[in-house]
Amino acid sequence: MTADGTFGRLDDDDYPAYTMGRAAEMLGTTQSFLRAIGEARLITPLRSAGGHRRYSRYQLRIAARARELVDHGTPIEAACRIIILEDQLEEAQRLNAQYRRAAESANPTAAA
Repeated sequence: MTADGTFGRLDDDDYPAYTMGRAAEMLGTTQSFLRAIGEARLITPLRSAGGHRRYSRYQLRIAARARELVDHGTPIEAACRIIILEDQLEEAQRLNAQYRRAAESANPTAAA
């Protein structure tokens, strides 16, 4: 492990470990596709000190979902919007479940 803890970051889904070329290769897509979903603000890659785009595993999963939709005929802008809405719905459902659990633990007789 290096002094800056780099090896520990490799398990971090948000660590920008992949170059644009490597990300495109892993996804089986083009670099222009990654640029397009970046321009649509679906993902925002970090920039290296030299200004190169770097992607995290989390961003690659999102890009893979976008590619899946586009491969099935969805326009890229619509695919990006669908993914954003799916993410917002998932977050709302998570919060709702969290609030429900908190309400049930505050008033256990109401849950019965």
